Amino acid sequence: MLLALIGILHNIVGVGVSQWCCHLAAPPTVRIVHSGHACNVEEERYSERVYTIREGETLELTCLVTGHPRPQIRWTKTAGSASDRFQDSSVFNETLHIAQIQRHQGGRYYCKAENGLGSPAIKSIRVDVYYLDPPIVTVHQSIGEAKEQFYYERTVFLRCVANSNPPVRYSWHRGRDLLSQGSDKGVEIYEPFFTQLQGETKILKLKNLRPKDYANYSCVASVRNVCGIPDTNVVFTLSNKTASPAIKLLVEDPIVVNPDQTVALVCITTAGEPPPSLTWTSGGGAALPERSQVKDGTLTLRNISSAEAGVYSCVASNNVGNPAKKSTTIIVRALKKGRFWITPDPYHNDDNIQIGREVKISCQVEATPPEELVFGWLKNGRTLRSSERMVITQTDPDVSPGTTNLDIIDLKFTDFGTYTCVASLKHGGIPEISIDVNISSTTVPPLFFSFLVPPSLAVPRGRSPLVAREGDTVDLECVVTGKPKPILLWTRADREAPMPDGSGQMESYDGVLRIPNVTREMSGQYRCQTSQYNGFNVKPREAVVELIVQYPPTVEPTQMEIRQGLSRPILLSCRVLRAHPSRVLRYEWRLGSKPLQAGHFDTRDETEYTIPALAQEHYGEYVCEIFNEAGAGRCIFNVTAKAYAPEFYYDTYSPIWQNRPRVYGFKLQWTQMNPDAVDSIVAYRLGIRQTGQQRWWEQEIPVEAPIRRGELLTYNLTELIRPEAYEVRLTPITPFGEGDSTVRIVTYSAPVNPHLREFHCSFEEEPICLFIQDKNDEFDWTRHSAATRDTKYTPNTGPSGDRAGSKQGYYMYIETSRPRKLGDRARLVSPIFNVAPKSPYGLSNPPTYCFSFFYHMYGKHIGTLNAFLKQKGQSASAESPIWTLTGNQGDRWRQAKVSIHPTASFQVAFEGVRGPGIEGDIAIDDVVLEEGECPNTPPSPEESSKAPPSHIHIWLLVATVAMTLLRGQR
Repeated sequence: MLLALIGILHNIVGVGVSQWCCHLAAPPTVRIVHSGHACNVEEERYSERVYTIREGETLELTCLVTGHPRPQIRWTKTAGSASDRFQDSSVFNETLHIAQIQRHQGGRYYCKAENGLGSPAIKSIRVDVYYLDPPIVTVHQSIGEAKEQFYYERTVFLRCVANSNPPVRYSWHRGRDLLSQGSDKGVEIYEPFFTQLQGETKILKLKNLRPKDYANYSCVASVRNVCGIPDTNVVFTLSNKTASPAIKLLVEDPIVVNPDQTVALVCITTAGEPPPSLTWTSGGGAALPERSQVKDGTLTLRNISSAEAGVYSCVASNNVGNPAKKSTTIIVRALKKGRFWITPDPYHNDDNIQIGREVKISCQVEATPPEELVFGWLKNGRTLRSSERMVITQTDPDVSPGTTNLDIIDLKFTDFGTYTCVASLKHGGIPEISIDVNISSTTVPPLFFSFLVPPSLAVPRGRSPLVAREGDTVDLECVVTGKPKPILLWTRADREAPMPDGSGQMESYDGVLRIPNVTREMSGQYRCQTSQYNGFNVKPREAVVELIVQYPPTVEPTQMEIRQGLSRPILLSCRVLRAHPSRVLRYEWRLGSKPLQAGHFDTRDETEYTIPALAQEHYGEYVCEIFNEAGAGRCIFNVTAKAYAPEFYYDTYSPIWQNRPRVYGFKLQWTQMNPDAVDSIVAYRLGIRQTGQQRWWEQEIPVEAPIRRGELLTYNLTELIRPEAYEVRLTPITPFGEGDSTVRIVTYSAPVNPHLREFHCSFEEEPICLFIQDKNDEFDWTRHSAATRDTKYTPNTGPSGDRAGSKQGYYMYIETSRPRKLGDRARLVSPIFNVAPKSPYGLSNPPTYCFSFFYHMYGKHIGTLNAFLKQKGQSASAESPIWTLTGNQGDRWRQAKVSIHPTASFQVAFEGVRGPGIEGDIAIDDVVLEEGECPNTPPSPEESSKAPPSHIHIWLLVATVAMTLLRGQR
């Protein structure tokens, strides 16, 4: 009968779903806790938490949130005036992890949590990165003349600078001797001062150099071992040969080369002690070209191009005086961008060129170097020289550099022909650029002949306005006439709007502007205009082309999901936002491929479809298409009776329990999102698998009663293997079928076992009630009983039995025999205890617990026993003992009690400190945590040893229930 009852209890606890009636929706709260390698954490400083860390260490900040539905977490960082949002995450309790943190990553970090209820919760912590760079010593000297005394004073300054956080302290040494202000009349030390470029600085001034001043000087930079950062130093040898650097370039300036040549720039030092180091820079400190090589002060540039031309500088530095710098300029010879234009007679306001009048042909080329540019003119292939009627000039102040003009005075029939402008560089090696201008005759009205035709522009008939559909390829066309035919420039009439390629202007050589994949934003007027170049130098001609882009209707909603239960009505509505042409022709509704209804629009801009009562065949994808001449816009509605996903509740009080050493259980809790939107949920499908595994284990959890909005559901997961983590999937089931699933990870952490109000540990079992040894102490606590402990070497210390006087009973003690030494610590840390909230919304008032234990401190060398309270998020530096005792207390067990008031999850820790000798064993036993304040007077050890345990075993409760049921059956 008892076994059957136990089985019933197991089924109730392990299989059924319990439902809690309260609405759990709660706005977010947030806390930032830290781990990793912090040097120091100041929990509050002017209402700001400051986390100090050494450069190169690992930063870990964890954002702990509460609230339901589970808030979304976002980390942001602000440094100075710049804000860098470097992480967006929906992972809960997200840990910000920065390995090998650098100084620029310091700043204020914010954790923001929001779930749509109330205002977002935001907490911040400032991260201060500490570092110390090696110091640098620079040497300067001044020689001044004192005319009254007729002597020269030679003074040397040694300046030491190091970048650091926190501010650095400097000390100077000459040889092994520490130098200080006033220790030597010939030495003066300036206290540190700050410059923005050099940081903290300390100067050693050697006045009127003496022979003993020629020595080794060391500057030691220190941040006083903060964060374990060691001191750094640099040594400088001052001698009578110490001198600033001097260099010489063994190259010409400038260096003129042809493309693809190899250029070697040689730099040598001519003076300097210590020997200077040589570096090369390009163009005001810019990086050298990728193909460049530097070896022994020589910079080699292979296959040089025009892009690599510029100024190159050799810099020599030995930290004495100012660096020496010599520069040279590399010029890469080139010719490019040849073009021409024709200017009619400037003395007549006429665009036509006529017999007997002047005409000017201009030719322009970009040349490097410009002084090597040489022009020549040919007529019909023969050299043309300047004469009274054919005037050739290259120095016209009214035109741009690199331009030559051919002025033909009193134009005649014999001037017909092809004129060629030839541009070249003096020393060759670069291909010439030649430009041909053809002057021919055309018959025109009587009395004069026109040899060149000015440009004109026109838009072909039917090409404006031009109507196209979105996605088409469009050709905008302007017909240009003239001789020669000029280039056309295209712009938008609305100059604020960009051209299709994103630029402000596009060129066309054939009068056509092609626009592929045209979009509605490209609608508007386009202006075509003749350019000055390769044509007449006259007022530009222009024309306008209008482009109209048609596009299908834009509708809303484009995609919508509608969840509704059986037999309920729904209304689907599709609305037109914009279209071109704006006149909408017709609409069609269908379910899948099945037509439902169609029609034409009148004055309305929307169409509706109604289902009075949903049936099984009504579920699916509804599409409404609205048509105009350009195509169709689509509204898509996915009508389903699938239930929404459940929302896991992450703020469960003490969700983990453990009845056996290698097995644990987890209290899984959730609420159902919008349970009334569809038919009632009849069950949940639970899937569970170990993380990293492929196979899911599934079972169905029945739901007996309708679920209300915000109702808390609970299911206990049992037989989970410690310390494995599990992936849990939960899927609601309605008469329609399965709904949306949600997944969470269940991880093991040391639980309170049994519940906190019942916690009692006498160390009788090997797992020692989930206590663990601290890894940051010098030695460990030992579990022993008097029957097994060897007292051969320390007979006058330690207990002769456990707290109850049993030789077989176990307790924990510290063994103080060698190799232990004075001050060594052993720390024993309890499991984590969760503070029970008064309601699911969180703590209203911090609870009170009575923490009690028995201790045995017997021996002439007894040290100290400390007890600590460690709260989650609290730094180690903030710990202080809640109970402490030192010295010999006699050969008997005594009880200690102390009331604690934790505000977050917490642990208790015992710390045994070794005294001056081996007769100093300290023992503890029967650790108890109970709700409520401790009694004012703790009982004596004798009374305590006779008192029954304060906890009630679960099997006693089972037996009591069994007896009650048996009496009921009789």
